[in-house]
Amino acid sequence: MQVCRTIEELRALRAQLPAPVGFVPTMGYLHAGHLELVRRSLLENAATVVSIFVNPTQFDRKDDLEAYPRDVPRDIRLLEEAGVDVVFVPEVEEMYPNGFATTVHVSGMTDVLEGAHRPGHFDGVATVVSKLFNIVQPDRAYFGQKDAQQVVVVKRLVADLNFPIEIRTVPIVREHDGLALSSRNVRLSPHGRAIAPTLYQALHAAEEAWVQGERRAEVLRNLVEERLAQEPAIRVEYVSLADPETLQELSGEIEAGLLSLAAWIENVRLIDNIPLPPSKE
Repeated sequence: MQVCRTIEELRALRAQLPAPVGFVPTMGYLHAGHLELVRRSLLENAATVVSIFVNPTQFDRKDDLEAYPRDVPRDIRLLEEAGVDVVFVPEVEEMYPNGFATTVHVSGMTDVLEGAHRPGHFDGVATVVSKLFNIVQPDRAYFGQKDAQQVVVVKRLVADLNFPIEIRTVPIVREHDGLALSSRNVRLSPHGRAIAPTLYQALHAAEEAWVQGERRAEVLRNLVEERLAQEPAIRVEYVSLADPETLQELSGEIEAGLLSLAAWIENVRLIDNIPLPPSKE
């Protein structure tokens, strides 16, 4: 496995890789969810590139950026054990040199949900993803369903800017109690960790109602909100039932939806979601 620190190094190695090339962009502090993305890429491609870069432009709060967990030596060891071909670990100055003045903005779907509560977040995501796609030039790129809005935004970005890249979405990997794996979970106290599965339980309550035939958006949202309200230590930021493609909020009878939430437990902000697919009939 080769570890690259500069764009020049990465591009030189990229030219030698067999096709197709899979790419997994990460911010490091890898967990089983990241490694599932890597596993899928290794299975479906002749070579796999993984990036580790805590992108400062997608953080709306300096304290959140500073608190984001990091352990690059451990990450590199895990990726080598997995069989990855190339790891790209640039410094901030490599990605954003002096004079950097370009921002990529995806309109419409970035000012709702996460975008409404984290101003500028998706401009940072779209810009760094565009840069990484140009640097790595993969045939396929892998993203986790946990960041559902990010997946929708990246797919729009790829379509609009004609990147010749196939975006693959990998289902959420969860703990035994349902909590979605996240690098932020390590910041929870034992008490916070004990109540965190409530987020999934709330979404699952609405999912069960969906399976039983409930199609009223307001009822499904209320089921999530009522379950969350039972745990006073959870501070809800939003509960959404949105169109899976446009991310616009739904009302009335619906045929499909993306059920999602963001909430604070202690000083840790967590997100989760469950897709509600169309009926098989």
